[in-house]
Amino acid sequence: MKNQKFVYFFGDGKADGQEHQKELLGGKGANLHGMTRLGLPVPPGFTITTDVCTYFYGNKKAYPKTLEPQLKAALAKVEKAMSRKFGSARNPLLVSVRSGARASMPGMMDTILNLGLNDQTVQGLIADSKDPRFSYDSYRRFVMMYSDVVLDVHSNHFETALENKKHERGVELDTELSAEDLQALVREFKQIVRANGKQFPEDPWEQLWGAIGAVFGSWMSPRAITYRKLNEIPEEWGTAVNVQSMVFGNMGDDCATGVAFTRDPSTGEKKFFGEFLINAQGEDVVAGIRTPQPINAASRHEGGENLPTLEETLPKPYKDLVKVYQKLEKHYRDMQDIEFTIERGRLFMLQTRNGKRTAQAALKIACDMVRERLITKPEAIMRVKPDQLDQLLHPTLDPKAKKTLLAKGLPASPGAASGQVVFDPDTAEKWVQELGRKVILVRLETSPEDIHGMSVAQGILTARGGMTSHAAVVARGMGKCCVSGCSAVRVSYELKEFSVGQTIIKEGDYITLDGGTGEVIQGQVATIAPTLNKDFQELMKWVDEVRQLKVRTNADTPNDARVAREFGAEGIGLCRTEHMFFEADRIDAVREMILADNLPGRERALEKIMPMQKGDFKGIFREMKGLPVTIRLLDPPLHEFIPHKDEELHELASKIDVSYERLKRKADTLHEFNPMLGHRGCRLGISYPEIYKTQIHAIMEAACELIRDEGFKIIPEIMIPLVGDWRELKFVGDYCIEEAERIIARFKAENKGFKAEYLIGTMIELPRAALTSGEIAKYGQFFSFGTNDLTQTTYGLSRDDSGMFLKDYLDAKIYEKDPFASLDPLGVGRLMKLSIEEGRATRPELKIGICGEHGGDPSSVTFCHDANLDYVSCSPYRVPIARLAAAQAAIANPRRKAVGLRGNGKAKPTSRKTSGKARGKGRH
Repeated sequence: MKNQKFVYFFGDGKADGQEHQKELLGGKGANLHGMTRLGLPVPPGFTITTDVCTYFYGNKKAYPKTLEPQLKAALAKVEKAMSRKFGSARNPLLVSVRSGARASMPGMMDTILNLGLNDQTVQGLIADSKDPRFSYDSYRRFVMMYSDVVLDVHSNHFETALENKKHERGVELDTELSAEDLQALVREFKQIVRANGKQFPEDPWEQLWGAIGAVFGSWMSPRAITYRKLNEIPEEWGTAVNVQSMVFGNMGDDCATGVAFTRDPSTGEKKFFGEFLINAQGEDVVAGIRTPQPINAASRHEGGENLPTLEETLPKPYKDLVKVYQKLEKHYRDMQDIEFTIERGRLFMLQTRNGKRTAQAALKIACDMVRERLITKPEAIMRVKPDQLDQLLHPTLDPKAKKTLLAKGLPASPGAASGQVVFDPDTAEKWVQELGRKVILVRLETSPEDIHGMSVAQGILTARGGMTSHAAVVARGMGKCCVSGCSAVRVSYELKEFSVGQTIIKEGDYITLDGGTGEVIQGQVATIAPTLNKDFQELMKWVDEVRQLKVRTNADTPNDARVAREFGAEGIGLCRTEHMFFEADRIDAVREMILADNLPGRERALEKIMPMQKGDFKGIFREMKGLPVTIRLLDPPLHEFIPHKDEELHELASKIDVSYERLKRKADTLHEFNPMLGHRGCRLGISYPEIYKTQIHAIMEAACELIRDEGFKIIPEIMIPLVGDWRELKFVGDYCIEEAERIIARFKAENKGFKAEYLIGTMIELPRAALTSGEIAKYGQFFSFGTNDLTQTTYGLSRDDSGMFLKDYLDAKIYEKDPFASLDPLGVGRLMKLSIEEGRATRPELKIGICGEHGGDPSSVTFCHDANLDYVSCSPYRVPIARLAAAQAAIANPRRKAVGLRGNGKAKPTSRKTSGKARGKGRH
């Protein structure tokens, strides 16, 4: 610690740090050092490392003893580079203090500009700039920002005073206030601070240490914590602090500040895109307080066609900016989000980072950069986040639907969203999480404090702000639909309503947003299924070339199977037959079977169900066109098919001509105190073999008829659920094989050359099954991990009931993630690895997959790849996500070919043949 370097200087073309040191210098700091080394015009400054943040929180918010001398030495270098002196009344050096985490967190942590100003240094700034108005404008901004961030005096107090001053002077814009007006505001702002029990510090060194502490403190602010949770950014990373000499975009009409993207962050189109403000400071652009202007013609949007561009207004610095952006994109080989300031016609670069982008843009940029030979195909695959694909798979507004257009704003983040209007983030969170509603968050402009409401909303509408405002940037990063800068919308927080002309929309009313056009529409609008463009298809082609893990789908109907095939599913990993039992045309027959008091009665009812199930299986087999289909035999307890409420029982009794009393007795008999661990799964198959035999009959007859009549090659994979002991699998497996062979023999009698195959396997969803997989593998040809139940039984948690307290566990950091959303690698994962090892030791060709909800979770897919599973199975709309996650896992950690490793597609499990001898084959 004594000799540890905590402060890294950059300036005058030299930098202590390197751009790859993001863990130490944070993303912003590392890139400032990188841009300096590239010879770009970066104002001198220094970075305080993330190690100091770690020390700060580990030592009761104290600093390492060697930090102060290192900081003073670095500041002396900045003073020398700028020919100014920090705290000097004659020639003052002013600085900005900004955060800089390893991962980009736009707007989530604190920034302070113009630090170093007081009643003495402002006179030096006036003497140097010869512009009292600019000087006092900078001073009032500093007092306002510092008081809000460091002294915790809310900015609303200062904004109200500013609005009152403009009203008093009869002006609309800040830029129309005089030097005297701004000087008076400085005095009024300090009075506001005192009225709130605080004292504004005049000593620049006290200001600096206060600002550094506030930036480190903002790492644990509620908004930063929320953002980290949403984006899975570890708390232990911490933030760096960047102290940088000020350059001013608010010195006059030859000054400006702006934000730009080297490609369009909404569409990915290869065009330089951005916004700027003349005579302003950087926070004005991202805060959305003033409506910004486009930097060039390509950045113009509807409603802003007549605004002058930066290219027209300040052509020389614009040309310099074009050269810089081209150099940065070529150097970093990714789309860059850049911040710049122009001071008296001279360009300065304040930041570059990999830009937040929509899913559509991520795909296009990745594919285009491969074509441009900037990056490789594996790099393109790693550039797209699996969860981003989810955005592409959502519906869009039906262009033929009737629409009542309310207003039009800026198309800040694409997509379509309908929901009930709310006006504050707390209400948004409550309505969504407690009431299950879908909401649209409507704000004058968003701020970082709104992050928890933005994250749960379907879409975001703001009255102010541009395409690079806080709302736009954060919404794009989240994949949320956003319409910003909709000036026709008049928002009243007090009345909880907004108006457009004579139309009033109150809290709870429905509106629809089209983030692609900027339209705000009254009511709910019909949607249509998404269409996947050529960039999606091309990326998925590259994905399939590198991944080693197969991706199947969970599908119970032909339609689900069809959708999954369109998304690239390579089979069905879970077909839940009980879902077929609930269909209206057969539920009565199922209930008749349950109510039967003897075997003949149950068999009569099952005879009615069998043809229906056979039709279901035929439809699914046809959609899968010879791909593997894993069919789980009946799993839930029988009481789920019987109503529980008295009025429902009376209605059913009348419908099926059974007395209410008999029905009630049966329902009471079937009642279980803990049905999740009760009479279900293979336990039903042991008590009522006729149920499973009927299902085997339907499965094999459907397969055999398609093989005979339509030339299909089908190998059904018959899965016996909830096995905890090898004897259960043997008992049920024996009669399933006997029934399957009986069906096959009948078809073979018609045609001696007829062949049919099938597999018998089981779900591993109980800890005992995982621990005894070596024995179970003697009687099963494949395993499929049912991770929903395996997680429940390993943790001793009910998936249905734990939701009410799991949040407490996550907030207390007892669990890092919800174990039902993301696979637990230490407990559940360890059981899985043991099961895989023991199962394949017994049966090297054992096919193993996963069919729980975790099959569509990217981190769980990575675990499955690393654990050498053959496939994952997930819901149809998660199939592309799983494919991409599997490819990224293969790139990060390629599998080596090994005995029993099925991911390379070489080994094949032994299927059961038509011969009766096959019944014993592969069992031992």
